[in-house]
Amino acid sequence: MQADIRVAADDSQFAIPAARLGLGFGFGLAGVTALTNLVGPASTAEILLSAGRFPAADAFRMGLVNRVVAASDLRDETMTLARAVAQNAPLTLAACKAAIRETGRSPGQRDTARVEAMIEACFRSDDYREGQRAFAEKRPPAFTGH
Repeated sequence: MQADIRVAADDSQFAIPAARLGLGFGFGLAGVTALTNLVGPASTAEILLSAGRFPAADAFRMGLVNRVVAASDLRDETMTLARAVAQNAPLTLAACKAAIRETGRSPGQRDTARVEAMIEACFRSDDYREGQRAFAEKRPPAFTGH
């Protein structure tokens, strides 16, 4: 649940069997709160209260995974996605991840000033200028993270 993007093989199964085992499932950012933020209260209830196994298609429908691919294609699909992400501007990726994390906090606890500073740093970066040049020159950008 903590991954930014989750890709599952079509033969994957997902479960949280805490109720079947008599375990308490934690409330915090690695437990019920994270699961509810990810899939919503109704799917969280179904996952936790049933303690059932869910095939990849159901996990996708619930929002537990971003996409489902053939098991034989899992590595290639995941690596293609990872390469696509890796080709993007590192400062922008960091700002996006920080902004996404902050949306999971209650409004009074959000560090929006930090996110705004990260966004502003993107506009002042060499990568921003490289992105503009690459776009104008119709070529892939060569980002450095500066």
